[in-house]
Amino acid sequence: MPPELAGGDGAQAVEKDLLMRIGKFQHHGFPLVEIMIVVAISTLLASMGIASLVQARKKTQRVKNAQRVACIRNLKEIERAKIEWVLTMRKTDDDVPADTDLFGPGKTIRHKPECPASGSYDLKAVREKPTCTVPDHAL
Repeated sequence: MPPELAGGDGAQAVEKDLLMRIGKFQHHGFPLVEIMIVVAISTLLASMGIASLVQARKKTQRVKNAQRVACIRNLKEIERAKIEWVLTMRKTDDDVPADTDLFGPGKTIRHKPECPASGSYDLKAVREKPTCTVPDHAL
């Protein structure tokens, strides 16, 4: 008769052998060193990611500021062209120049300026300053 069926010490030996085999395949979690390494690598990657995001944000701000400065320069140029137009054409402060009055061959400005931030310019009456559709681009 096999020891498993006989009961007594044989059954206990088989049960003990079976438990030892199962115990070899059980995983009791990660060692502390592995967890510390994973945390250290994660922290390093996160710090590198945050640093690159900060640099990208600064670069975006520099580009926006450069666009704003260039747009204001264009608005000042348009303002000067309006003043020259009103003086040479003997217009009043209420007159509104057309694009063809200020821009083109033989005019004050050869080509109509464009806002670097894709805004558009409104010339307005001579007494008013020209404007851009981008909110923070103003004289």
